[in-house]
Amino acid sequence: MAVIYRCRHCGDKIGELQQPYVHEEDLGLHILSNEERNEMIDYTKDGHMEVKAICDHCEDALNNHPDYHELDSFIQ
Repeated sequence: MAVIYRCRHCGDKIGELQQPYVHEEDLGLHILSNEERNEMIDYTKDGHMEVKAICDHCEDALNNHPDYHELDSFIQ
């Protein structure tokens, strides 16, 4: 099973963990509400977990342009 971290804004792959089994507690995902879980975690057809996060580039863009937080998407 792989845990793939992908930017929620630009879609770039941030990182990947290759483990036979991963405990959500080890990743800190157990503290998410059901709504946050549904928003941030997807499972691929291959059984991998994909976690939506924010890459450094998009985080910088959000910090430099706080009004982008109001938009559903700022990457075109």
